[in-house]
Parts: sequence; structure tokens; C-alpha cells
Amino acid sequence: MNSLILPWLSAFSMAGGSVLAEAEGPPPESVALLVQYLPLVAIVFLAWTLLYRPERQRQLAQQQLRDNLKRNDRVVTAGGLYGTVAAVDRDGDRVTLKVDESNNIKLDVTLGSVLRVLGDTNSGASQGTEGAG
Repeated sequence: MNSLILPWLSAFSMAGGSVLAEAEGPPPESVALLVQYLPLVAIVFLAWTLLYRPERQRQLAQQQLRDNLKRNDRVVTAGGLYGTVAAVDRDGDRVTLKVDESNNIKLDVTLGSVLRVLGDTNSGASQGTEGAG
């Protein structure tokens, strides 16, 4: 038992009466740097998780939607126009939409302005009336 206490007593006397003073000294350099940069790393990680990643996934989904756009798809544009795709010109970045069947009215819009593809014509008509009220 004396052999366990003796090293502590000698360390206590060499430290000027306080063993705790030695333990409370400045932390090692690597730990100090880690503690200093940890909040910055956490902020970058949160920004990437909450802002960048969802936006990137949304952009990829929009690109996939535009790549899969074909004739006779019912679409909604960024301006709120409902129409049926009559032609797709990927080189010209243009989509021709038929907006009125009875008068055969067609509009050319950019491929990027197509926001979503609607399922069927009945679904598209009901979705258009829901947002109006």
C-alpha cells in the first residue's frame, strides 16, 4: 500500500504542493486545434446537410424530368401554363406545348421552364382547380 502512495506524494511535493495544477495546464496543441475548429466543421456539415444536399437532389430530379420529357406528356410550366407536349427540341432547348385543343394553339417555351409532368389529363385538370382557390 505504501508503494502506491509514495509516487503520488513525491509528485505532490515536486509540483509545489498541488497535483491539480499540473493537470490544469494548457492542453496539448492538437487538442486545442480540434476544439478551436470543431464549431466551424459542425457549421459546414450542417450547411451541407440542410442547404446544399437537398438543393442538389432537386436539381438532379429536375434534370431527369427534362431528360425523360416526351411527346403527349401533360406538363406545367414555371409560368403556370398547362399544356401537352407536341414536340421536344433538346438541341434548341425548346418545347412546343399545345395549350388549346379546339383552336390548336401551340406555344414554344424553354425546356428549363417545365416544372413537372402531370399523370393523366383528369388529374391535371383537378390539380389546376385546387390551386386557384
